[in-house]
Amino acid sequence: MFSFITHRPLWLNILTGLLLALIVFLIFILSLNWLTHHNESKTVPAVVGKSFTEAQSILDKNGFAMEVQDSIYVDTAKPLSVLKQVPEDGEIIKINRTVYVVINRAVPPLVEIPVARGFSFRTMVMELTNRGLKIGDTTYKPSFDRDAVLEMRYDGQLITSGMKIPMGSSIDMVLGSGVGNEKFVVPTLVGMTFCEAKELIESHGLAIGSIIILGAPIKDTCGAYIYQQKPVKYDADGKFQYIRTGQTIDVFLQLEKPVIDSVAVPLQQPDQEER
Repeated sequence: MFSFITHRPLWLNILTGLLLALIVFLIFILSLNWLTHHNESKTVPAVVGKSFTEAQSILDKNGFAMEVQDSIYVDTAKPLSVLKQVPEDGEIIKINRTVYVVINRAVPPLVEIPVARGFSFRTMVMELTNRGLKIGDTTYKPSFDRDAVLEMRYDGQLITSGMKIPMGSSIDMVLGSGVGNEKFVVPTLVGMTFCEAKELIESHGLAIGSIIILGAPIKDTCGAYIYQQKPVKYDADGKFQYIRTGQTIDVFLQLEKPVIDSVAVPLQQPDQEER
């Protein structure tokens, strides 16, 4: 089978092999221009802001391939639009090269909301902004801690710790307005249910402070009765004690309605009480 090789002298076989290797090398060198598309360069077109399909079509027409390098979410950009490209538009590169793109996600990722109550407004703005959220409306509610975050809401729903909402959403905040200048005589809450007392004092710019429960745990706090409060209406000398808007009253709860000698009276202005 290999007699055409073996019957010839060794030097002739070596010479033939070298000649064949030279021919293959020359063919490779001469074909480099074709393989590497020498002198076949084009300017990279701009695809930032285009949709994914539109960007792919533009690059294909110009002789470039496209590959998605990453996907992020930007609420101001259209879903599945190109946010970044490498190489950038205007650069001159050889055709058949790949242009890498970063596209905008079609569905915003969910972001976990941190614990808010008690933090300052400025701190929560920084925290929410870093998580890709926006600050919506801010309203104020009487509280001794001025500009502290009392509540956060998303689409009217009260946000609880650990709740997740879509990135780019707006968060409404309820902030503390601080202690006001308007004074009231401390109301008598003893004998009221917790919810009755809460409604009364909140309507006058006050708030419930600490809640202390007597005896066994109470399942229905709203229907539990207040048997003691701090501060009380009268001091040790029998004089009225005053409280300002934004301040709090601590309450002590029990299941049974306490026996009291007088009924609770509504809040009154100091001059009305002293007449």
